[in-house]
Amino acid sequence: MHTHIQNFLAQIRLRNDGVPIYVQIREQIIAAIASGGLRPGDQLPTMRQVAVELKVDLNTVRHAYEELERRGSIDLVRGRGSFVANRPSPAPIDADPLDQMARQAMDSARAAGFEPADLAHRIIRLSKGA
Repeated sequence: MHTHIQNFLAQIRLRNDGVPIYVQIREQIIAAIASGGLRPGDQLPTMRQVAVELKVDLNTVRHAYEELERRGSIDLVRGRGSFVANRPSPAPIDADPLDQMARQAMDSARAAGFEPADLAHRIIRLSKGA
């Protein structure tokens, strides 16, 4: 296994704070790309390697990788692997601490079966003292 893949796998940490695991994986990959820890063209660990290392379901990792591909951060090449995209990646989702807090709240709401918009309306109502 390539050294940068081993280093990256060793750095992934999962929290038990209600944020879905696929979101945590996705965000850590985005952060590694933004920080230069993963560079355009770098091969990512296979989905199976990540699943085994983190002791999570393969479909959880697949969900994270597919979202990263949709947003243009990585390229999934059938039969070859997953690679950091050669085009500039969007800024990390969690660049702003308030955005990070909002995303965690939305993810928690979804995990609990609620719509994030309903949570937003409730927060606005509660902030007005109602």
